[in-house]
Amino acid sequence: MEGSARPRRADLPVRTKEFALRVIRMYSALPQTTEALVLGKQVLRSGTSVGANYREAHRARSRAEFIAKIGDCLKELDETSYWLDLIVEAGIVPGVKMAEVRDENNQLLVIFTTIAKRAKDGKG
Repeated sequence: MEGSARPRRADLPVRTKEFALRVIRMYSALPQTTEALVLGKQVLRSGTSVGANYREAHRARSRAEFIAKIGDCLKELDETSYWLDLIVEAGIVPGVKMAEVRDENNQLLVIFTTIAKRAKDGKG
């Protein structure tokens, strides 16, 4: 993030929605092979659910519920990473074409890991 070493939580609703839209566009551009569509549907489901889970975390009624929803975000990001890796490693899409979405996925993983740790430590 420009000018800030730490992203603000206020940026995350927008950032997770932009990530979901990027995943949707990536899915739409996949080759129309069975393998691509099966893997694409998996990444479509997990990648678009991150923002929805983050929205739910903001409506949490307790710290425990917030931590659980942030954990759901992490689970979905980790799963998305797996499917993106498979799409590249199976040769369905060249790694260079997936670099931006994979990088954003990794950045979101780092951010949500930090949020989860801080919330568990009572600092978030």
